[in-house]
Amino acid sequence: MKKIFTIAMISVLISAESCKKDSDFLNVPPKSVVTTDVVFSDPALVLSVLGDLYNRVLDFSSLDNGWTTFADFGESFPSDNGSYGFVQNRSWDYGTWGTWDYGYVRDLNLFIDNVTASTKLLATDKSRFLAEGRFLRASYYFEMVKRMGGVPLITKTLTYDNSGNVVGLQFPRSKESDIYDFVISEAEAIKGTLPSDPTEKSRATKAAALAMEARAALYAGSIAKYGATTPQVSLSGGEVSIPASMASGYYTKALAAAKEIISGSAGSYKLYQVLPNLSDNFAAIFLDKSSVNQESIWVEDFKALAGKVHSFTTNDQPYSVSDEASDAGRLDPSLNLVQSFEKLDNTFAPIATKDGAGNPIYYADQQDPFAGRDARLAGTVMLPHFFWKTAYIDIWGGYLLANGNIISSDDATHYAALPGSPTLVQVVGKDGPTPTGEPLRTQTGFYVRKYLDPATGSGRRGRQSDVNFIRYRYAEVLLNAAEAAYELGQTSDAALYMNQVRARAGLTTPLAAGDITFDRIVHERRAELSFEGHVLFDMKRWRIATKVWDGNPESLSDLTSNISSATKRNTQPWGLYPYKYYSPGSPNDGKWVFREVLPSPVTGVLNFRLGNYYSQINDGIISANPKIKRQPNQ
Repeated sequence: MKKIFTIAMISVLISAESCKKDSDFLNVPPKSVVTTDVVFSDPALVLSVLGDLYNRVLDFSSLDNGWTTFADFGESFPSDNGSYGFVQNRSWDYGTWGTWDYGYVRDLNLFIDNVTASTKLLATDKSRFLAEGRFLRASYYFEMVKRMGGVPLITKTLTYDNSGNVVGLQFPRSKESDIYDFVISEAEAIKGTLPSDPTEKSRATKAAALAMEARAALYAGSIAKYGATTPQVSLSGGEVSIPASMASGYYTKALAAAKEIISGSAGSYKLYQVLPNLSDNFAAIFLDKSSVNQESIWVEDFKALAGKVHSFTTNDQPYSVSDEASDAGRLDPSLNLVQSFEKLDNTFAPIATKDGAGNPIYYADQQDPFAGRDARLAGTVMLPHFFWKTAYIDIWGGYLLANGNIISSDDATHYAALPGSPTLVQVVGKDGPTPTGEPLRTQTGFYVRKYLDPATGSGRRGRQSDVNFIRYRYAEVLLNAAEAAYELGQTSDAALYMNQVRARAGLTTPLAAGDITFDRIVHERRAELSFEGHVLFDMKRWRIATKVWDGNPESLSDLTSNISSATKRNTQPWGLYPYKYYSPGSPNDGKWVFREVLPSPVTGVLNFRLGNYYSQINDGIISANPKIKRQPNQ
């Protein structure tokens, strides 16, 4: 992503032409240097500085960071031979996912100080800029606390006096609860100053502040409640862990913040319900940048032909219809994820490959095994024989003969003859999966659909895509409200919020209050929010990461059982391969048979250790500041 401006201690880079409107503020080229007092007397120049601070927002997963940020946790397979470490490493390093960017904190504090000190900005401009600076600072502290636990809370600009004494610059870690309290209190303090404008997506609004507050309070409540199951994941000073007695208070705050958005007091937001096909409609949430989309609240905005694009589509488009032959198919959703989407009768079941007697099921159409399921499945995942841009994708593993043998090849262009015929024919799908596990083709039987850009040329390196990355959206607000209500014993309200999200997905039999369980909460977030950067932090805050990624291989029996369980093992990404049945004269000739397959590169198992609940604070940081306590279990 392009970085527009860099704040220095005494000067800033600014644009000679400045911004003409808010929607352009992320795309202004730097051309000159002026002093701070000049910058903070002109709202256009302040907006330019603010553009840099927005550009530096940290996301766990984002489209401009590449496809690999989504390729983990058993939810997908990385079909790129340079990325097999995701399925071959047994454990995550303790430093994985960490962040400690106090340079960014300092720049945010400087911005807030300079806006506060300005005497030439109009009061309306000054108050909004100040609120945005505080929003971004709170947002980054939220990113730190959910990775690191309690961190030093620094809200003023620190200055070194060159005396050699740095004690005044050394701060200990705050309690984990103190950091969450800071995020929540900042959101409350600024929400009335920010605009209630649903058309504003790339800058902070009242709804964005409330959405951040709801999510942060929900996280804190979960850690307080479920942290009791992992008492060894704590520090005596509260730098890690939150007392269980605080859980109810946090859930109450989460529900109240979510309700403010739901009530419309922050602007008119609603679920995206535009297209008649429910799967297409779900996929379009992430593509539609028009005013019709009132679901997105705060986004990372991209603009084609304006220097701000990403390569997510280039990397992950179906191989057979890709714009770049050498770039495709890297992110393959797993069967683990696919089968988790429930049936329309509100039940859970694996994808049926055999009948009750253990015989293969023969399907007339490749999409038949997935019929009658939650519409979000086909809106999140490209299933076999999905039409993409100009053609149907071509996913099948080969010909299955009546004797059980398979005829296939390492590439669709390498033909072979079938028994009884001298004619050479295609014997594997153009999109795989091949017996040799060709990269850039699917190795699970699926491609990702969420975020894939159908615009002409979006998969070319020269153009790329400008699909937005949605950081907060209304459906998550409803699910946050549902979870907080459930934890507070308000199960009727929890069902009300959850059923709105489910109805859009075609699940027309509403859940009753008694149906709302912890397992339901976990499942619903997985179905709605897959590949949106939530899975790791959800598993951590519920303290079930050590159960889901327990370091044990995932057998076929493990895969297909207990699908509705929140703590179901998910340590290896499985695939589902379609085969054409070849038996001339048989009524099943030409039909499809499906088989569960563990891709051959999957040699490791995911192993989340107690020390992974909080990312490591490295030795360099601790050496520079001995007041910093190390993380537990590392």
